[in-house]
Parts: sequence; C-alpha cells; structure tokens
Amino acid sequence: MSDAPVLRAPVRPVPVVRDRRTGVVVVSLLVAVLSFVGVWLLWRVFVDTLAGQEVDNAALQGARYGQTQLWRVAEHVLDVVSVGFIATVLIAAMLIAALRRRWSLAVQVAVLMIGANLTTQVLKNHVFEQTWFGVEASYGNTLPSGHTTAAASISAALLLVVPPRVRPWAAVLGAAYTTATGVSTLIGQWHRPSDVVAAVLVVLAWTAIACALVALTPPRVPTATGALRIPTGREADRDATPATMRAVVSVLVVVGVAAGGAAAVAISHTWHNRNELTSRADQLTAYFGGAAGALMASCLAFAIMLVLRQAAAARPGVVGTDVQSTRPPGSYA
Repeated sequence: MSDAPVLRAPVRPVPVVRDRRTGVVVVSLLVAVLSFVGVWLLWRVFVDTLAGQEVDNAALQGARYGQTQLWRVAEHVLDVVSVGFIATVLIAAMLIAALRRRWSLAVQVAVLMIGANLTTQVLKNHVFEQTWFGVEASYGNTLPSGHTTAAASISAALLLVVPPRVRPWAAVLGAAYTTATGVSTLIGQWHRPSDVVAAVLVVLAWTAIACALVALTPPRVPTATGALRIPTGREADRDATPATMRAVVSVLVVVGVAAGGAAAVAISHTWHNRNELTSRADQLTAYFGGAAGALMASCLAFAIMLVLRQAAAARPGVVGTDVQSTRPPGSYA
C-alpha cells in the first residue's frame, strides 16, 4: 500500500455578510408611529382648542394681504392636483418599477399613494372633528390637507421608484413641490398651516411603511450559484452616491431647521398675543410662520424619506471572511 500523504482540499475565503434590514424595518415603523402621533397632536392643539384655532385663524387672515398677485401663481399650482393626475402618477410610478423589474416595489408604491390619500380623507371626514369656539364661521374639519397629501404622496412615490443616482434630486424636487402646494393652499385660504403640516406627516408615515416593506423584500440574487454578489468598481459607483446623498440630506435638514426656527418664533409671538391679532403686522407674522412651517415639514420629511429609502435598498455589507472548502468533505487528492 502507498504511504503517500493525504492532501487537504484547498479552501477559499467566503464573505461574511451582515444584514441590517431588521434595523431599517424597526426605524421605519417607529417613524410611521411618531408621524401619526404628530398628526393627532396637531389636531388636538390647533383644531380642538380655542387658542389653537385663534393662532391658525390669524394665519388664514394674513393670507389676504398680497393675495391677488400671489394667487395668480398659486392657482396654477393647485390646478395640477386632481384625481386623474394622482392616478396618472401612480400608473407611471408602477410602470417605472416594472421596467426596473422591481415588481414588489410597484405594489409598495400603490400602498403608499392609496394609503396616504385614503388616510387623509378618512381622518378629515370621519375621525377628526372641529368644535366651533366662535373664532369664525365653521366649515367643518379641514385637517389634513388633501391637496398637500396628494402632492407629497406623488413626490414620495417617485422617490421610491427612481434609480439610486436620481433619488437625492427627487427628494429636493419633492420637498419643493410639496412646499409650493402647501403654501398655495394657504394663499388661497383653502387650508390653515396645521392642515398642511399634518398632510406631510401622513405621507411621511406611509412612506416609512413602504420603506419597511422594501427592506423586508428579499435581496435579489443575480448569480447562477445563488451566492450573494457584492458590487464593486463602476457598478458600485452607479448604485451608490454617498457624497451626493450626504450633501442633499444636509441641505434639506439645514433649510428645514432654519425654517422651523422662523416658524417657532412667529408661532410663539402669535400664541402669546392671540387675544389681539387684529393688526396687519400680527396677521402677517402668523401667515409667515405658517408658510415657514410648511417649508420645515416638507424639507425634514423628505430628508427622512431619502435616508430611509436608501437604507432600505442597501445591500447587505461584508464584515469579514470565513473559509469554505472547494471540495466536499472526505475528498482527497
């Protein structure tokens, strides 16, 4: 018999992958819950109390100043939003997802748009009520704003389906369009500031839910062997734009915080002087605070949406290596 030495099968390193999708799901659902809580707080403070109604009404009255000139632009912004337009964007977003062969994403877009717009109508017409405290003639509850919900949900849907390189710019355009629509409803005296901010929070909640669904979707396995492929080189550059992401998120947050500071100052002044809000200066201050609040909500919401969407779509990362034999156990040379 031969006494030749036994040769061990060669080994090769195998990536050890960490999947952070569970954390993304938890954070997304937390954002959704906090957003819905925020909607309830806005109703409780600005609709269900005398002081809140007085502050909101001051902003509504301030919209009268300069309305003739501003309405020429605002009317065209609001005319864009309609049931047909929402349906067209929904179909277009689902088509983009289908062309990218992201069938589950098409369903998630439908969940976002239908969920957000249906939630707004249910809350406005069947859940929230407005008690008339004699501030002005009561037209019933108007929180959240349907037009702002439609604009924000359209923008959020496109943020979900566009390729990674386009997402930052979709977030910027979405924040701008949502702000323009929300402020236009203030100019036309269709809605009060709290209605607009509540609408943005409704869309943020449903976008977070959609991102949780994206994270729960199993990652695609493109290799024939079923092994996870980590993108490198030019492919990684196409899929990830970290510098642009950081820049866009930073700009949205800075603008949102600055607008929030301005809104806080204006609301504080209006709140402490709510019994004497008959002067033009006081009403314009309230109006300015409401517009700044709409800008704050839109910028911060789309910054959060962008971060959640990017995190939900991120591939699992390599955190180390293990070894695996290229031959089955017991195989010898």
